Amino acid sequence: MNELGYLSIAEAGHALRQRHISAVELASAHLKRISQFNPGLDAFLDVAIDRALKAAEEADAAFARGDDASPLLGIPYSAKDNINVRGLLTTCHSRLPNRLPAPIDAAVVARMSESGAVLLGKNALHEFAVGGPAFDLPFPPARNPWDRDRHPGGSSSGGGAAVAAGLAMAAIGTDTMGSIRNPATCCGVVGLKPTYDLVPREGVFPLAFSLDHVGPIARSVKDCALVLDVMAGASGQQNYATELDDGVAGLTVGVLDGFHEGETVDAKVLAGFSRALDVLTDLDVELVAVSPPSLAEFQACGRVIQQAESYTVHRRWLAERPAEYCEISRRKLAVGAFLSASDYIVAQQERRALISRYREATREVDAVISLSSFTLPCRIDDPAAIAATYERHARGPFNVTGDPALSLPVGLSPGGLPLAVQLAAGPYRERILLRLARAIERALGPIVPIRAFAETRRDIRDCRPPEADRALA
Repeated sequence: MNELGYLSIAEAGHALRQRHISAVELASAHLKRISQFNPGLDAFLDVAIDRALKAAEEADAAFARGDDASPLLGIPYSAKDNINVRGLLTTCHSRLPNRLPAPIDAAVVARMSESGAVLLGKNALHEFAVGGPAFDLPFPPARNPWDRDRHPGGSSSGGGAAVAAGLAMAAIGTDTMGSIRNPATCCGVVGLKPTYDLVPREGVFPLAFSLDHVGPIARSVKDCALVLDVMAGASGQQNYATELDDGVAGLTVGVLDGFHEGETVDAKVLAGFSRALDVLTDLDVELVAVSPPSLAEFQACGRVIQQAESYTVHRRWLAERPAEYCEISRRKLAVGAFLSASDYIVAQQERRALISRYREATREVDAVISLSSFTLPCRIDDPAAIAATYERHARGPFNVTGDPALSLPVGLSPGGLPLAVQLAAGPYRERILLRLARAIERALGPIVPIRAFAETRRDIRDCRPPEADRALA
């Protein structure tokens, strides 16, 4: 029963269709794992047991009728708690929102429900997707499954932790300046920020209107592609998974090492980056240096836009109920009060210029590769290190451009923490992005998706798949 938490979506779908397991058994196995391990991870804020079991029963009935067109039928997933789910609270990991259950599902949740996917519950996040791991809120912060003393990344922290720990097969996250890719990087899973508005934002509590994206977190590239098919709906090119194994020989990938020039980058992180570049070379991908606008230019532009737009969302609560925010969120959100309309307009003008320069620099390549984070996950109780985390990464440029970007695990550090790289492509080029990521993933092999998150380290063999023991032997 424990091992069901580590099946891929494709494997679980096959088992369900062959009647080796039922959707109720699969959901029950995940609910059991949540009850067993969530107290040490705090990845879930709310577990929807009755809803999940009812959806699983409906999936089993659909299988019995032969109505199984969706690859997500019967697949357990979770949603970040800034995304509305009918009948559940949307807390945004905060004291502030209205304490009434959401009247309707967010558009993306509705699509997942129509596919027959089974919602397990709502995941922890940084307060309003902006704060950080805070200890001055009623809800504890999520922790990293590889080392519970470390930061799991944010702001979709609970989703990354839940997927890595085998508590959900996929999670829906949001990404404003890297908030899907950061937890994916820290937790050793795959996180995809699709093209801006490819996945609808209706029913998602906003952070910054023009930077917010909704996307999947999963344990493999194929799983991300299968979930994206459903999340994108009619707006996307369906069957993102169909070309994953078509090969990448002859493609051209731009290397964005300029994004981390002059930065202090952990040598272990750089080793993972070099490993990915070597794989691409071995696969007959042409690597070329490209020189887009600097990371500092993208960061400065994106920061002003995010601060102005997020303050607009929160200005009334900040004026009337400031003490109810955690200290980190209040400090970050209040900065927007000191920006003028002119500051915002200039930043949006600069954004257009940056996008134009970036398009020119990358027009001859099929995709680009860069670092995701510059350091390994820091301790969750080190405020200075946490603050530095949100400056020391290369994820923000692709929120400014709106391009699809993906965090891909590329192994483990000598100390057993996940290493990752970031891939990005032009607008609506998710297919090429996923194909490249899949080629690297196949060449390097999957990393073990979990380590010591149980109550004691001696429990590790009871809470990871059998292949983990062979991989770490």
